[in-house]
Amino acid sequence: MNAVDRFDHPAWVAAAGTLVSYGLILLVMFAALFALPFLVYSALL
Repeated sequence: MNAVDRFDHPAWVAAAGTLVSYGLILLVMFAALFALPFLVYSALL
C-alpha cells in the first residue's frame, strides 16, 4: 500500500477543503477589519 493511498478518502479531501476555506475566510476578514481601515486612516492623515 502506497502512503498516498491512505489519504485518498473523500473525508481527507473535505478536511483539506475546510482548512483552506477557513484560511481564506480569515484572510478576507483580516483585510476587511484591519488592513483596509489602516490604509484608509493612513491615507487621510
